[in-house]
Amino acid sequence: MRLEQFSIEVPGQQTGPAVLTLYQIDNINVAPEKKRPLVIICGGGGYSRISEREKEPILLRFLAMGCSACLLEYSVAPNRFPTSLLELASAVALARKNSSQWNIDPDKIVTCGFSAGGHLAASLGVFWNRELAYGPLGLKPEDIRPNGQILGYPVISSGPKGHRRSICELLGEKADDPEALELVSLEKQVTADTPKTFLWHTRTDQTVPVENSLLLAQAFVEQGVEFELHIYPMGVHGLSLSTAETAGENERHFEPYCSTWVDMVKAWMEQNFQCLSMKK
Repeated sequence: MRLEQFSIEVPGQQTGPAVLTLYQIDNINVAPEKKRPLVIICGGGGYSRISEREKEPILLRFLAMGCSACLLEYSVAPNRFPTSLLELASAVALARKNSSQWNIDPDKIVTCGFSAGGHLAASLGVFWNRELAYGPLGLKPEDIRPNGQILGYPVISSGPKGHRRSICELLGEKADDPEALELVSLEKQVTADTPKTFLWHTRTDQTVPVENSLLLAQAFVEQGVEFELHIYPMGVHGLSLSTAETAGENERHFEPYCSTWVDMVKAWMEQNFQCLSMKK
């Protein structure tokens, strides 16, 4: 496995550039002809930080599935919308442009986000063909389009069931602007062009209520978007892998039953992106 880092600078950044770290599986002694799917991971943290628990532990599981993977250290506050969206869009475009060198399939680029990182991934999913996402980068919609998205306990809504702190960090002084709030309430932005989605949440999430995922799923139904939804009966917010590995302080994020999401997403990846297939 090889690691390579790339700086991503976009218009509007108030701090340093975002960093995309590629974890590339070396195919020389395995399957040199194989073009792997790529998963780009965006950890959560309320748009004020990025959780360590939702970085490499997640990434290593995707590598084990036969994917290549990237971590995106996207911009958080004081950067505001759409800075992090442009960074993720740039990351997808960079991966697609370098697909041959990275030995990945340019039609199998999947974004994966948790909590506020889920909002970021889902934002690209709904905005990829809108000028606000590709125009400032001088790119075309097809350059930045994700082929799929994986969302874990995502922030979706800016309404009563949303996570107010994340929205405030994302919008800053526009956090009470009705037009801005409407724009980042993603259940209202879904179209038939939104990519296929794997979605999971827990019913007892007290930080980002399960209604966020339910609102998004309902929008998918209305727009005819392909999706898979799993609601677990228990578990706090921020479970990550939900194993001892990512249990955190006092093991509050240890909920073995919820750890099955990894097996389910593996099956979803294999069905939709042939991540374990030896086909070209």
